[in-house]
Amino acid sequence: MNSLYLIPSTLGETPPSAVLPEGTLSVLKHITTYVVEELRTARRFLSSAGLRGQIDRLEFHTLNEHTSEDEVKALLPLFGAGDVGLITEAGLPAVADPGSALVSLCHRNGIRVIPLVGPSSLMLALMASGLDGQSFAFRGYLPAKTDERRAAIKRVEKDSAAFRQTQIFIETPYRNDSLMEDFLSGLGGNTKLCIAADITLPTETILTKSVAEWRRDNLIIGKRPCVFLILAQ
Repeated sequence: MNSLYLIPSTLGETPPSAVLPEGTLSVLKHITTYVVEELRTARRFLSSAGLRGQIDRLEFHTLNEHTSEDEVKALLPLFGAGDVGLITEAGLPAVADPGSALVSLCHRNGIRVIPLVGPSSLMLALMASGLDGQSFAFRGYLPAKTDERRAAIKRVEKDSAAFRQTQIFIETPYRNDSLMEDFLSGLGGNTKLCIAADITLPTETILTKSVAEWRRDNLIIGKRPCVFLILAQ
C-alpha cells in the first residue's frame, strides 16, 4: 500500500533549504500527486523546493476548510496509483490545518502516514518564549466578537494560573493588534505575554514581557503571521 507523506512548508518567503532538511526535500522527487490547501501557494513552494520546471507533470487536489467529508473520502483512490504528499499553507500539515481529515482517512483505511521534519511556528514560538515548555496548551483562535473574546481571555488566564500552563494562540493577521489590545486590557499586569511574529523570516520578532511592561511599550504588530503565548504568574 502506498503512503501519505506530511510535507512541511516554509512559514513565509524563506528559501526551503534554510528551514527544511535535505531528507524532507528529497522526498519531493518521487511524489507526483499532492493534496494541498491552496494550489498557487503549493506550486510556488514546490518550485522553490527543487521542482522548478517540473510542476506541470504533477497532479494536485485541494483540501481546505470548505472541503466536505465526502470530498475527502473521494481522495482515497489516489493511493492506488502511488504515494501522496500533503502540503498546508504554512508550517506543518494537519496542525491547526484541515489536512487532518485526510490523515484520519488514511488511518481508517490502513494507509501508512509518514510525518516529515520542518518548521512549526507553534513550537518555535514556545521554544523561544522562555515560558513553561513542560505544560502547555494550544487554544487555536479566540472568538472574533469582542465581548466573547474578552471573556475567553479571562477564562484562559484562569486556566493558565490553575494549571501553571502556557497558553498558545494564533490569529488572523489583520486582527493581531485588536487581539493585543484585548490582552493588555484583560490580562493581569504580572501575566507573561510573548509575541512571536514572522518566525524564521528576516523580520522575525520574538519578545516576552509582563503585561504591565507591554502596556508601557505599546507594540504595533501589524498584519504579520503571529503566535501569542501567555503564562499567568
